[in-house]
Amino acid sequence: MDRGTKIYAFILGILTLALTIVFLYESPKVSELNERLESITIINEFPYHFKVLRINNGTAVMSSPRSTEVPVSKILGILFPHVKGKSTQSPEFQRAQKALANVQILASKTVIADAEVERVSWELDRSWLLQHGISKIE
Repeated sequence: MDRGTKIYAFILGILTLALTIVFLYESPKVSELNERLESITIINEFPYHFKVLRINNGTAVMSSPRSTEVPVSKILGILFPHVKGKSTQSPEFQRAQKALANVQILASKTVIADAEVERVSWELDRSWLLQHGISKIE
């Protein structure tokens, strides 16, 4: 390998390492909040694991499996297979929807309890949806 190629390979290696660190870095506060969420049995045992993605100016951005972009029936059918295909008015469906809401509220309250967090913003977990066969988001 000539000298120019070695320099190019070295610079490319440094750049790759820097980009890897930037993309994989999780702030200590985000790690702490996610550990706190994992320590709560109800949240940890729920079929979807809510997590803090980042903190921006006092707002914790958290992942969520639902939004107006995806019908709640699809999400609940994944989280609670026994409600898949049931009417949205069925008691089972209503209980499942309430369970999702209650765990999401608990996750939010847990994160907001931290002194550095003033509010929570939700971000649709597109990766989780793709892993569960929902590729078309409305």
